[in-house]
Amino acid sequence: MSRSIRIDAVLIQAVIAGALSFAHLHDLAEAAGQTGWKAWAYPVSVDLLLVAVWRRLRTERSKLAWFWFLVALFASLGANIATAGLLDLGHVPAWLRILVAGWPALAFLGGTLLAHTPTDPAPAPEPAPRPAPVVDRHQHPEHASEIPAPGPAPALTQAPAPAVSPKSPGPAVPPALVDHARKVATEHRTRTGTDIDTATLRARLGIPEDLAGAIVAQLA
Repeated sequence: MSRSIRIDAVLIQAVIAGALSFAHLHDLAEAAGQTGWKAWAYPVSVDLLLVAVWRRLRTERSKLAWFWFLVALFASLGANIATAGLLDLGHVPAWLRILVAGWPALAFLGGTLLAHTPTDPAPAPEPAPRPAPVVDRHQHPEHASEIPAPGPAPALTQAPAPAVSPKSPGPAVPPALVDHARKVATEHRTRTGTDIDTATLRARLGIPEDLAGAIVAQLA
């Protein structure tokens, strides 16, 4: 209930303010030499400019809309103040007559600019990147060809093999000892039917084991 009363009071106040402003603009235009229907057209022109500004401000708070709002507000408030007794309506100054006479063209220019100047649309937000769909090769075999095959596994670099130090050469064997050992080996083969081994040659000749191994390697 209180809300409806508040809205009705605002509407009544708006009607009163509009009627008084309309009358003041008519009186000022008539005092400036605009008689008849022309004096009634001036308040209509000011109100229409205010409506155009209001519609533009609903969609965009641009500098253009605010400029013409101040122009229309100055025209309405100026007429209210001028007809409040501060101005002799019987002797209107020349500059005010010029301003009133030029108002229709000024109001038409403002209304045209407000109606036909394109508004700057707000930039649309950039869409977030969508993740690529994951296709199961088993459930969707028809899409298996669309899935890129995995690339070859990177080749594993093998570590270089450790350098093998050359074996130290065996002990030097005198040729005479080799000939004697060959005779002993031949005798052993004739008697046993097998080649002589390192231990037997070492025992027969009474030489160190490494020397006996070197002689057996030469006899093989």
